Amino acid sequence: MKTKETREKAFSTIGFRSFLTVVCVLAIAIAAVSVLSFFIPQGSFDRDGDGAIIVGSYHTDGQARGIALWRVLTAPARVLVPSQSEDAITIIMISLFLLIMSGIFNVLDKTGGIKIFIGRIMHKLRDRGGPVVCVTVLIFMLFGSFFGMFEELVTLSPIVVIFMLSMNFDTMTGLGVCLLASCFGFSAAITNPFSVGQIVSLVKDGSVSSGVWLRILFFVIIYGTLCAFLMLHLRRIEKNPARSLSYESDLQKRAELESETYIPTKRVNRIFKVYSTFFAIQIAVLILIASIRAISGYAIPILAFSFLAVGIVCGLLVADEKKSVFRHIGKGALSMLPAVLLIALASSVKLVMDESGILDTVMNKAILLLDGRNKFLAVLLIYAFILILQFFIGSASAKIFLIMPILLPVATALGLSPALIILVYCIADGFTDVILPTNPVLLIGLSMANVSYGKWLKWTWKLQLLLLLLTVGVLFFAVAINY
Repeated sequence: MKTKETREKAFSTIGFRSFLTVVCVLAIAIAAVSVLSFFIPQGSFDRDGDGAIIVGSYHTDGQARGIALWRVLTAPARVLVPSQSEDAITIIMISLFLLIMSGIFNVLDKTGGIKIFIGRIMHKLRDRGGPVVCVTVLIFMLFGSFFGMFEELVTLSPIVVIFMLSMNFDTMTGLGVCLLASCFGFSAAITNPFSVGQIVSLVKDGSVSSGVWLRILFFVIIYGTLCAFLMLHLRRIEKNPARSLSYESDLQKRAELESETYIPTKRVNRIFKVYSTFFAIQIAVLILIASIRAISGYAIPILAFSFLAVGIVCGLLVADEKKSVFRHIGKGALSMLPAVLLIALASSVKLVMDESGILDTVMNKAILLLDGRNKFLAVLLIYAFILILQFFIGSASAKIFLIMPILLPVATALGLSPALIILVYCIADGFTDVILPTNPVLLIGLSMANVSYGKWLKWTWKLQLLLLLLTVGVLFFAVAINY
């Protein structure tokens, strides 16, 4: 939801062109559903006390009545009205959560919190040789996996690249420990509020702790894979530095590289201590949410309040101008408004289907299509579907509100748990962010490091292929144990 324009602007994760593309895709989806409502017969399932569909209870009156044009045109606004949409409260809550998180992340960025926090840790690791790569990867992956930070960390790419060059590594290594690691952490989500948290909020009595053990195991597998990939790369260029795809540009960078000494001033030390406390509190809150089932259903509002309250206090403690903290929060929140609009548009698809009476009909067709097939194939089809959708809609939140209202009930009817669907979604949504040329964050990260997309693709395509095989293996394992 961020694109780096100037130092004073929020790092928005959705570029204008990408935003227009997603708006067009969702508008076409809404229009297509409204047209299909004139051809697809109305029908409905009986539901149990928890609101879950009762498989085999689908019935239809055999007629297709369509939907009024005014309902289609006003759907993006009506999804926010509780009397019009049963999902309105959830959508409003998620939207406020995104605005708050973006605002606080912008405070961390503009007050130097992220830069100083990461820089301080890297400085302490400076003389530890090869292991520094694995430790740095772990730090970036943890931020992505627990807090959903990806775009925010990409702004650190130039700093990380310089740090790696100073250790006689190369630019590709710098991008690996920053760009790849933060993206892979986001994808190997443990409590990522932008994927795990949002999907859990759509599940009745859902809990962030449900199935967390496999997500932790998956995180460890991905961490080990990325570390192995980078270690092999370092061994290769150690034998022959010219084999680095960034070799020529690195020679120039090293020649121009000025010695950047980390100066632990009182201000830097204070900012590091304040934001260390900030992240420690958020980790404690996440652990409490995952541990206490009674509050796990309120994960999004609790985390939003914690970020807002503690973030404001920390910002006020480190900012030279106290009023700037609230200005940064406002600018960060404004940068997230396009994502809120995308959520409204994505949610409109379900509202149109629901009001036209075809939502249950579509779910019944999906169940009949997948029923009788083994669960392994069903999971693969869901995985492939989200991967294809990822090419057109990069926003994780928009995809969740577009497909989860249909996918979750269908998956439950097929005997697939919400925890498994969360795992499938996180895997399919994230890893391709660092290979698809349609992702603006990838292009921004590469441009800041002066690396062409062609060189990046050449360096990472084998890793992406390995990840595809690994993720399919993990999903098959999850199905096999009835995860």
